[in-house]
Amino acid sequence: MLSRKKIFIALTFILVSGIIFFSLFTAEKQVDFNADVKPILNKKCISCHGGVKQQGGFSVLFRAEALGVTKSGKPAIIPGHPEESEFIRRIKSDDPEERMPYKHPALDDKEITILSTWVKQGAKWGNHWAYLPVKATDLPDIDNEWIRNGLDKFIYAKLEENDLKPSPQADRGTLLRRVSLDLIGMYPSEKLAQYYLNSKDETKAYNVLVDSLLASPHYGERWASMWLDIARYADTKGYESDPNRNIWAYRDWVIKAFNKDMAYNQFITDQIAGDLMPNPTDAQYIATAFSRNTPTNDEGGTNNEEFRTAAVLDRVNATWEGLMSTTFSCVQCHSHPYDPFKHDEYYKFMSYFNNTRDEDVQAEYPLLKQFNDSLTTELNKLTSWVKAVSSEKAANEVKLFLKTGQPAINSTTADDLQRAVIGNNNIALYFRNNAVARLKHVDLEDADQLIFRYKSNKPGGRMSLHIDAPDGPVLASLPLDTAAGYQNAYAGFKKQKGIHDVYIRYANPTLNNPEELVLFFDWFHFSQQLPGKGKPGYEASKKTFNDLLNARVPTTPVMIENPAAMQRKNYVFERGAWTAKGKEVQVGVPGSLNYAMPKNAPANRTGLAMWLTDKRNPLVSRTMVNRLWEQLYGAGLVETLEDMGTQGMAPTHQELLDYMAWQLMYKYNWSIKKMLKELVMAATYRQDSKVSDELKEKDLFNKFYARGSRVRLSAEQIRDQCLTISGVLSQKMYGPPVMPWQPEGIWFSPYNRAKWKKSNGEDQYRRGIYTYWKRTAPYPSAIAFDGASRVACSPRRIRTNTPLQALVTLNDSAYVDMARHFVVRMQQTGEKSASLKIAKGYSMMLYKPIPQNRLKIFEALYDKALLAFKKDAVSASAFMGNKQKPVKPEDAALVLVANAMLNLDEVVTKN
Repeated sequence: MLSRKKIFIALTFILVSGIIFFSLFTAEKQVDFNADVKPILNKKCISCHGGVKQQGGFSVLFRAEALGVTKSGKPAIIPGHPEESEFIRRIKSDDPEERMPYKHPALDDKEITILSTWVKQGAKWGNHWAYLPVKATDLPDIDNEWIRNGLDKFIYAKLEENDLKPSPQADRGTLLRRVSLDLIGMYPSEKLAQYYLNSKDETKAYNVLVDSLLASPHYGERWASMWLDIARYADTKGYESDPNRNIWAYRDWVIKAFNKDMAYNQFITDQIAGDLMPNPTDAQYIATAFSRNTPTNDEGGTNNEEFRTAAVLDRVNATWEGLMSTTFSCVQCHSHPYDPFKHDEYYKFMSYFNNTRDEDVQAEYPLLKQFNDSLTTELNKLTSWVKAVSSEKAANEVKLFLKTGQPAINSTTADDLQRAVIGNNNIALYFRNNAVARLKHVDLEDADQLIFRYKSNKPGGRMSLHIDAPDGPVLASLPLDTAAGYQNAYAGFKKQKGIHDVYIRYANPTLNNPEELVLFFDWFHFSQQLPGKGKPGYEASKKTFNDLLNARVPTTPVMIENPAAMQRKNYVFERGAWTAKGKEVQVGVPGSLNYAMPKNAPANRTGLAMWLTDKRNPLVSRTMVNRLWEQLYGAGLVETLEDMGTQGMAPTHQELLDYMAWQLMYKYNWSIKKMLKELVMAATYRQDSKVSDELKEKDLFNKFYARGSRVRLSAEQIRDQCLTISGVLSQKMYGPPVMPWQPEGIWFSPYNRAKWKKSNGEDQYRRGIYTYWKRTAPYPSAIAFDGASRVACSPRRIRTNTPLQALVTLNDSAYVDMARHFVVRMQQTGEKSASLKIAKGYSMMLYKPIPQNRLKIFEALYDKALLAFKKDAVSASAFMGNKQKPVKPEDAALVLVANAMLNLDEVVTKN
């Protein structure tokens, strides 16, 4: 018999259990704002009640706005009380004039329930997943023999959820070609290929293969091709005239950075603020050309400040879209309609880029001068001497000016006074006789010397500079006696305090026609004279200074910050118009990402780089690992590489994305090579790409990765692969761009009559990354295969499949030429029959034997072509590229077959 105590305990247990059970049964499921509410608001509400439109004074972009007072004088949402909320009443209404969404389909019952429950539970807000910090992610508790690393566990878990199983590993030939194209963008050496194909230990051989590819100098070329789309790299300036720009040193810097596996955070830092690093190297200056890739406008009559501003805006947009997968550009005109970024935050961020020395000028100052070893030695001797006779600060100033061509006044901003004529783009002043022009607000505080660059189309004349008035005190006066091209002139003057207007007067009594244009200024630089006058070695040092200043050396546009006296003020542009300046703002970053600037971060681009690469930044690491995944699989885990915001595609494997982002930062210390190795070592990556009927039905687009991805190669990869197969690919790296064959008439450059001059020798067979890229007329075959125009940042290329692409690889003379060289390789195998040569050629292309049904097709094509060329010797000679020389019809027929082989789907596709 139970005691009273035991009966009491039992009854208490039953009662408590009942209460808990009842509570659980009756508890209302908590609504998740990001998963449940935000998608409805974005799809059904925000187009009328968001950042752009706020009909009725109601917006659902931010919680404060959503709960704020509307035009009715009352809030539309009252947390905890859906029955009192106008927002809920309107979505439930049957009156078509009141029901929301207005003049659009009504919300369904499920959506209304979600929103009503959300309001009842307090209308709690939440941050979008991509704007939350990257945190360590636990691996799924899965273990089986298929899994090779942590990445596979996430994939396998998702496959199990969807009742799918992974595919077996691809054959060696397929995997060899796949990983080679992914890591170096071309085929490996024959020695490395045969080692992997013939090794008895496939696991060890694959590891050696991957390490060898990552160590290849061609690795940097392949991944730089990807980055140059983000950096909007081109060899021309853009806009209608689209003249040449010598900026290829930046392209080479990117290749070298990838090859040495520069940590990604340093890779970003050098590009954003390399010039602001302590004692920056030439490489760090060149890295800042990331921001100088912006188009500039050399056309006559354009406003320099307008296009300088456009370049600054472009830098902001490229930074956000390329580095952080965020469509920040629309915030230029208004608060973001879908994501939590406010209008003024755009201009706070823009302020980081708004104080650089570059302006929209033809010469593109400031320019890094790339001195050879001899001139570098002279520069080092000079700066050492200046440091010894003066100070380290003076030595650094001399070095900066000589290395960067960083004049105090670039665009020669002048007033149209007393018949002075302002030249095209304000690059120079064009003077009529006895003209006067003004340089505004020149800082003369520490200056006692003027250096300027000029040329004259008539010898003679004298220039004088006056301060504060056209007839004010003379600052400097000197004769100009040359009719040669641009050169530098010097004039000393007594020190002046403060900032002055400087008036330039020019007179040339030898001119008969007073209206004739006679003098062109390029830039002015007001500085201290070379220190050390009267000290031993002064005259020799001064000569070295002048020699270095006048040295004709390659240059690269770079970023240099304005001195304090020339810093610009920053304003919000009303509706995005640069002429409608609103309130003044200071540098700052959006508050919605919920992490502040790192401690001690300066208020310049250095501080910005620190903020971008801070491990608390939720976007930079996610963006990069998503881009790496896209390059390997053809689509990112977030398909919209340009937009991880609320309007972008939802991630297919969010936990995997966060896991990789964490790994990149914390395990691999920002090493791209290490992250890539983990990706290609995964069993997921090594799967066969064959598609079964089950996969077609359950996962047609391979979102769950139950098989390997089939991806059409990029424009560069298609050409580089064909060059490799044909045996003519040049191994030459770096240097000025080249011009391989392209048809006449593609270029039309009326401004400067520039022509496409076909490169000779091995230069015409260099990798696609070295091909000259003209923004208004990119290389035709690259554009046919979806190459980016690079007018603006291109975070991803959208692949298309068009008949034009097949016509390129069949008819483009460059590909016909490659087919001729491919036949030479086939013939060098020693095979006698055309059939065996074709079979050998196929194995060269794809590392596997040719299927018999495919071989029969090519044999039939060969026989048909042979018959035709035997009947028409002239056509055979023309097809072989020499109309005057008879050719064997057998050779011509084999070239035609080789051309068709290079056009195969399995050749232009990575399987």
